[in-house]
Amino acid sequence: MRNSYPAGGFGAPNIDGMWQAMEEFRSKFEKRSGTRAGRGEVRAAVLALLAEQPMHGYQIIREIEERSGGSWKPSAGSVYPTLQLLADEGSISAEESNGRKIYSLTEAGREEVAGDDAPAPWDSKETASGSGFAALPKAGVELAQAAAQVGRTGTSKQVQEAVKVLEEARRRLYSILAQD
Repeated sequence: MRNSYPAGGFGAPNIDGMWQAMEEFRSKFEKRSGTRAGRGEVRAAVLALLAEQPMHGYQIIREIEERSGGSWKPSAGSVYPTLQLLADEGSISAEESNGRKIYSLTEAGREEVAGDDAPAPWDSKETASGSGFAALPKAGVELAQAAAQVGRTGTSKQVQEAVKVLEEARRRLYSILAQD
């Protein structure tokens, strides 16, 4: 119970406790890198990338993460089995180069990509607009980081103003849930 009361008494804010809570909040979201893709999205992403140029598996993972703005980073455990499946189906082929397998589309793979009118998974409305479920915790973490920065470097007046902004944001978030 030693640290259960504010350092300066009951009226003073417990700054250390606030920062600790902010760090715990942030770390909960940072451990989740990316989001889970829907069924078939890894396959569609791999085919779309290989339609542009041959790549190895790690390049594919990095490119998906980059094109999705960091909101989706597929694991090697989802990309490599997809590559193997596509190779088994005859949609892609693999060549060994400098100790890495470089994957490229076969004629059957090019036909599959040409017949698919769907946008690449990273171009979907949800990803492009940032309205996916992954965008909410990311925005929350960014807000917490900004609040922490104001708390560390702001004047007393700036901190009070930031508290008002955060209280208003909280009220507005709850009002969203109250809407029908």
